[in-house]
Amino acid sequence: QMQLVESGGGLVQPGGSLNLSCEASEFTLNYYSIAWFRQAPGKEREGVSCISSSDGSPHYADSVKGRFAISRDIARRKVYQQMNSLKPAEAGVYYCAAVFLDTCEGTNIGRALVGEWGQGTQVIVST
Repeated sequence: QMQLVESGGGLVQPGGSLNLSCEASEFTLNYYSIAWFRQAPGKEREGVSCISSSDGSPHYADSVKGRFAISRDIARRKVYQQMNSLKPAEAGVYYCAAVFLDTCEGTNIGRALVGEWGQGTQVIVST
């Protein structure tokens, strides 16, 4: 059974940074790509970033390119999402998920088939 646990959410001012973590099993990280999604209040969940199980290559939604960075440390069983220059509209619950992809390249992250969701971590962007 896959189990993903997010941490690192919190309150940050606009323009600030947060680093989210997703802990998963070594098996999950080796055989599933990991994606970050976010859901703002009253809005649909959207895909933000994805890291390929095949080669660890990162992929991003256009809205976060240049500001977010996804990475993984298989030895520590962690996937990270460094988020910089955060905007108030990016507040919401952030979820990591194991997705059925070998590579995230060319994928609409938001439409990836998810095998397992984490419980989410809240991000608040406000003064």
